[in-house]
Amino acid sequence: MIRFASLGSGSAGNALLVEDGASCLMLDCGFGLRETVARLQRLGLEVSDLAGILLTHEHGDHANGVFRLARKFGLPVWMTHGTWVGCRESDAGLDLRIIDSHRSWSVGDLEIQPFPVPHDAREPVQFVFSGSGLRLGVLTDIGEPTPHVRDMLSGCAGLVLEFNHDAGMLARSSYPASLKKRIAGRYGHLENSVAAGLLGQIDCSRLQHLVAAHLSERSNLPELAVGAVARVLNRPPEWVAVASPDRGFDWRCLA
Repeated sequence: MIRFASLGSGSAGNALLVEDGASCLMLDCGFGLRETVARLQRLGLEVSDLAGILLTHEHGDHANGVFRLARKFGLPVWMTHGTWVGCRESDAGLDLRIIDSHRSWSVGDLEIQPFPVPHDAREPVQFVFSGSGLRLGVLTDIGEPTPHVRDMLSGCAGLVLEFNHDAGMLARSSYPASLKKRIAGRYGHLENSVAAGLLGQIDCSRLQHLVAAHLSERSNLPELAVGAVARVLNRPPEWVAVASPDRGFDWRCLA
């Protein structure tokens, strides 16, 4: 059985937990040390329960808490070489594991498959986690889906998928024009209809759980993201979960 939960999802910070058997990994950590510990405890965990941290890319909302947490508790950290360079961090006291963005590895009962994505970072990746015959796909911080991304996410039993913004709300927002262009560009973030369209292009026949994640607080609304999913998958709106900035989402199980 794979179970997964989020400490929080959004521009203020991101962290996801994935567990299969005795192995629990944290994907990204954009929160301070004290906040991370408190959010873990809300989900019934301590830092000592973690087997390590994966980092998708160097942006602060994903990386700010990673290195202090890893050093204080002696946790290994996996990331691409480009992400490591982009972090501009010392490796002193750090158990650093550089990964190939196309090569899988295992931690306990979990197999981890990274895959590259188009985003405005040095060498960003997202991940598919496999265990107990099930697959959990995670895709945030991507400007547009590629054929390889679609192949990686097809057939997953669980998906945590970015629904960052609504095109109309972004256009009307108070963001500077340059930021609007970056967010909506091919190296930015997924718009609701694009994310929903991706679901229509992959095999969702095994999908048990879908969580809409990384919603912008200024240029999206949960009901817009949920509505986009419900129309494509022909599911009731209540079937779609939304990760919040302050609480993320509670444990969900794939079985």
